[in-house]
Amino acid sequence: MEKMTIKPSGPLRGSVRVPGDKSISHRAVMLGAIAEGTSRISGFLTGEDSVNTARALAAMGVEIEGMGGTELVVHGVGLRGLKAPGCALDLGNSGTSIRLLSGLLSGQGFGSTLTGDQYLRKRPMTRIVKPLSMMGAMISGQGEKNYPPLNIKPSGGLNGIVYSSPIASAQVKSAILLAGLYADGTTTVTEPMKSRDHTERMLKYMGAELREDGLSVSVTGGQKLIARDFMVPGDLSSAAFLMVAVAVVPGSKVTIKDVGINPTRTGIIDILRLMGARIAIGNVRNDGPEPIADITVKHSELNGIEIGGELLLRAIDEFPIICIAAAAAHGTTVIKDAAELRVKESDRIAAMAGELTKIGVNVLETPDGLIIHGGTPIRAAEVDSHGDHRVAMSMAVAGLIAKGGEMIIFDTENIKTSFPGFIELLESLK
Repeated sequence: MEKMTIKPSGPLRGSVRVPGDKSISHRAVMLGAIAEGTSRISGFLTGEDSVNTARALAAMGVEIEGMGGTELVVHGVGLRGLKAPGCALDLGNSGTSIRLLSGLLSGQGFGSTLTGDQYLRKRPMTRIVKPLSMMGAMISGQGEKNYPPLNIKPSGGLNGIVYSSPIASAQVKSAILLAGLYADGTTTVTEPMKSRDHTERMLKYMGAELREDGLSVSVTGGQKLIARDFMVPGDLSSAAFLMVAVAVVPGSKVTIKDVGINPTRTGIIDILRLMGARIAIGNVRNDGPEPIADITVKHSELNGIEIGGELLLRAIDEFPIICIAAAAAHGTTVIKDAAELRVKESDRIAAMAGELTKIGVNVLETPDGLIIHGGTPIRAAEVDSHGDHRVAMSMAVAGLIAKGGEMIIFDTENIKTSFPGFIELLESLK
């Protein structure tokens, strides 16, 4: 089991780029695979999660040049061109891969099995199994909560449905929309709040017609996708670790270049600004379907706030690093409406509550979040990632301002699933 040692840091300074956006990397290679023509993808995330998606598509007959690198050439096979894989598709730790591919594969004329590592196999999949089954998919997992492996059998065809999702989840929405490409008629998904919209943007960029009406999005089956070139922006979720590090380490100032600033993802910027962080957005432009900018952050005195609802939804992946910002802030931060985080790579609420306690933070766990009393110096300790890359990187940031020695973080090999080179990049700013 890999471990990481973090020493307290002096000011962080410089200009850097973070790896490509994980959510967009998944979708670019997936939609490129079922498009007609050749798509060139630059800035592709080389983390294990997105590479596992590419490998799964290659196992179904898609020719992908540059596998494992940041520049991919995807030779699309069209909507009906995928072939039966010769074995179970191992998606490692990637919840995005298994959920989106479940939608894509539910409409195929062949069967498939989707599995992953010990952590992915503990994640319930009923939230996608239910709507896909309503469409006519023959999909099932293990036990009442449909844990992976997921088994998909050829069905008699899918039918469009009108589905009101009980949760706002881009993975659920995307799985249904991808299945909707293979369904007879129109498929409509309505969410209680708007989740990230990378799939919708990319489908339209590749020529699909979608109808968006408030919190509802509809797609009609049988539409062909036309191959396009993509430039994957830097991942705002990865940039968030650097943003908080800069905000909490005295004397720091860093510019993070070419970061995606999709409005459905920028909750972390809004939250940090509400806490008092000094963040400037510059060089805003569009490259393909996504807006991109440079983000400059300076050290700030942070203050506790209340975070919930739509604001939290737009920063749902950033919950662990928000906890570190809250621990370093003056006053109390209340994080609520985060119950979905109990079924991520770990139970992120329980994981962060436990690890924050180890480093001397006064924290109270609630059913849907945390109450964090900040301002007490963070102390060095031995902590654990719980197999969760975002928990691991968040504790590394805490180590930069810890008192009393070095922060030792166990089980850190998972970091390479989303942010290869994280520690090296952090060290380059010291």
